[in-house]
Amino acid sequence: MVKQPFRGLRRRCGGLFASLLCLAFMAGPAAAQRTHKPVLHGRHWVAITGKPLAATAGAITFGKGGNAVDAACAMLAATCTMWDTLGWGGETQALIYNPKTGQVKGINALGVAPTGATAEFFRSKGMRYPPEFGPLAAVTPGTPGGLMVMLAEYGQLSLAQVLAPALEMAGGYPIEASQANNMERRKEVLRRWPTSSKVFLPHLAADDSQERAAPYPGEIFRQEDLEATLKKLIAAEAKALADGKSRKEAIYAAYDRFYRGDIAREIVRGMQEQGGLITLEDLDRWQVYIEEPVTTRYRGIDVYKLTHWVQGPVMLQALNILENADLKAMGYNSSRYIHTLYQAMNLAFADRDFYYGDPYTPPEEPIRGLLSKDYARQRFSSISWKKNNADTKPGDPYPFQGGKNPYLDLLKEWTPIPPQGKGEGEGAFQQARMPDQTRSMTRVMSDDEAFVAGTTSIQAADAEGWVVSITPSGGWIPAFIAGNTGIGMSQRMQSFVLDRALNPFNVVRPGQRPRATLTPGMALKDGKPYLSFAVQGGDTQDQNLLQFFLNVVEFGMNVQQAAEAANITSYQMQSSFGAHKSEPGRLVLRDDVPAWVLAKLRTLGYRVETRPRTSGPITAIAFDQEHGTFWGGASDFGEDYGIAW
Repeated sequence: MVKQPFRGLRRRCGGLFASLLCLAFMAGPAAAQRTHKPVLHGRHWVAITGKPLAATAGAITFGKGGNAVDAACAMLAATCTMWDTLGWGGETQALIYNPKTGQVKGINALGVAPTGATAEFFRSKGMRYPPEFGPLAAVTPGTPGGLMVMLAEYGQLSLAQVLAPALEMAGGYPIEASQANNMERRKEVLRRWPTSSKVFLPHLAADDSQERAAPYPGEIFRQEDLEATLKKLIAAEAKALADGKSRKEAIYAAYDRFYRGDIAREIVRGMQEQGGLITLEDLDRWQVYIEEPVTTRYRGIDVYKLTHWVQGPVMLQALNILENADLKAMGYNSSRYIHTLYQAMNLAFADRDFYYGDPYTPPEEPIRGLLSKDYARQRFSSISWKKNNADTKPGDPYPFQGGKNPYLDLLKEWTPIPPQGKGEGEGAFQQARMPDQTRSMTRVMSDDEAFVAGTTSIQAADAEGWVVSITPSGGWIPAFIAGNTGIGMSQRMQSFVLDRALNPFNVVRPGQRPRATLTPGMALKDGKPYLSFAVQGGDTQDQNLLQFFLNVVEFGMNVQQAAEAANITSYQMQSSFGAHKSEPGRLVLRDDVPAWVLAKLRTLGYRVETRPRTSGPITAIAFDQEHGTFWGGASDFGEDYGIAW
C-alpha cells in the first residue's frame, strides 16, 4: 500500500483557528449546493449542447420519434451551421452507449493530413509547426462523415429528418451577438479569402466605408452555399430510397456524394485554388472508424474515453494515479488537493505529449502500458510533496506491457520547455525563425486563447437507454470556406509536430490523423449509464472533465453543482495549438479560492493567477437508475443550453 502523504486536514490542523480553516475547506462542496442554474430533470429524453437553438433542434428531433443518436446528430448539424466554434468541415468525436448490447462504442471522425503535407513541406515555408488557420491548416473534413455514420448505424430517422433544422437555419436564422461579434473581430483574416468574406462579412465594402463588415446581432444570417450543399445530401438520400435502397444504404449514398461526388470535387477545387493540399484521392480514402474506447475503473465506476488519437486517455491515467491518494480527506480545492491534482495531471499530460498519436498509422503507441495500474503507482511515487516539479517528463510505460522502449534516446533529451536560439537540426525544439510575413499569416490567437480554443459539446439520452456524448470541433472562425460549398474547413493540422523528438507518434505525414484535444466522456456503474459529460476548451478539456468527475464521485455534487464548481488549470503541458508553448508552474484558479490557499500554493513554487472562469462550459447528464430519470447540467456561463422532457 502506498503511503498517503496527506492524511486529512483535521488530523494535521491544530487549535481552534486551524480547525475553522479545515471546516472552511471541507465546506466547499456544501457551498456548491447553491447553483446559479437549476438541475435539468427529464423522464423521456434530454438534449444539451452549445447553443439554445441547437438544443431546440435536438428537442424537435426527439419530437419526430428519433432516439438520442438522431437528436445528437441534429444538434451537431445545427451547431455546425451556427459556427459554434466549429464548422461543417471540422471533426467529430463521439461515445455512444448502445442499450441493445450494453456496450460503449467510439466514433473516430477526425480528418487526416492530405497529400503533400509533410514536415519537410512546412519547414520549407519557414514554419516550426503547421499554420493555425487557412487552406494549409486543413485536414480532410470529418464531421459530415461522422454524422452520417452515426445516423446510419445507430439512429432511426432519415438524413432529411435529422438535417431539417440545420437546413432551415442555413436558409437564414437570427444570429446571436457572440458569433456576430466574433466574425467582426476576425474580419481582417476572413477578408483574405473571397469565399469566407462572402459568408461572414455581408456588409464588407471595397472602400471600407461600412462601419461593420459582419452581420449585426439579431440580423438574419443566410448561408446559401451551405444550404445548397445540405440539399444535395438530402437529394442523394431521396434518390437512393426511390431506387429501392434501405434507410442505411440511402444515408451512405449521401456520404458518397460528399466524399466522392460533386461536393468533393468542389471542395478540392476551392482548396487548391487557394493553395490547399486536399485531393479527391484524400477524400475518397478517408474513412470513419467505429472503435473500442479505452477504459479504467475508479472507485467502482467504469470510465470510458476515446483512445490516443485524442487526449482522452489522459483523464484515465490521472484517475489511475489519483486512486493512490485520499482526495476526499484532503478537502475540496484545499492547497493539498490542488497540488496533488496538478502533479497527477502533469504526469499524465507529459505522457500525452510524447506518446499519443494516430493508432491507424505506425509506430504503435504503448497504450496498454500507459493505462496500467502498476505504471500509475510508479508515476504517483515520483510526486514531490514539497514543491511543483517544473521538469516533469514522460515516463516509460513499455515495461508495463512487456516491451522495451524504442525511443529511450529521445526520452532522455525530452524537455517541457522549448529551448531558445536553436537552429535547424539542433535538437528537439528546433526554433527556426519564421519570416515576418509567414508569421502574420499563421497567428490569429494569443497563447492563452489558443490553449482553450474551439469545440462545442453535445449530450443526449433517451428512455430506451441510448446515450451519446460528442465533442466536435474544427472549422471555427476564422474559417476558410472551400469553394462554393459553404463548408468551413478544419484547422486541426496545427496539432501535428514537425520534429520526432517532440513526439515520434505525431509527426505530420499524408494519411495520418493529428493527435487532437477533443474528448467526450462517459461512465457506467454496475453496467448501467452513470454519467455522460464533455466540455469545450482545447488542452483544458481533460483537466476540466477530471475535476468534474471527481466533484461528483469524491465530493458528492450533482451534475449542475459539479459543472459550476471552481476548476484549476495547468499550463505546464505542451499546448496543442499555435507555438505549442509550455509554461511550467503556471496555475490559474478561480478568483473565489481563499487567499490562504493561494498563499500556500505559492510556497510550493506555483505562479498563481486568478480569473472569474477557469473552465469551458461543461455539459453533462447523470442517470438516476432508482427513479428512471435524467439529471442534466450545463455551466452557468456561455450559451450552453439543455431541454428535457
